[in-house]
Amino acid sequence: MTLKKDKQKVLGEVFDDERIKTFLDFEAPEGENPDFHLLEKAYRGMKVENFDTFLGFFTEAGHDINAKNPNGNTLLVIISEHRHGDEYVDALKKHGAV
Repeated sequence: MTLKKDKQKVLGEVFDDERIKTFLDFEAPEGENPDFHLLEKAYRGMKVENFDTFLGFFTEAGHDINAKNPNGNTLLVIISEHRHGDEYVDALKKHGAV
């Protein structure tokens, strides 16, 4: 299996709800929006079905799905430009990203 530059794959890892929720605990580097950091970590580390589940937990916890990176871009804007990002874009929009 070839890894795509725009999407890393996590192979052989089980993502139950408890594992998915652990992605809410990552700390952002200084200068980065904490909510954007969580979204990006989940996007890079999860298959789309797990990412969709994560987004439910993320929004339930009161996090900002439209958080921006230091360049002023939301994750929706960024992955809209990724060749294989369509399903992730759909998941973000389903959970309120604009």
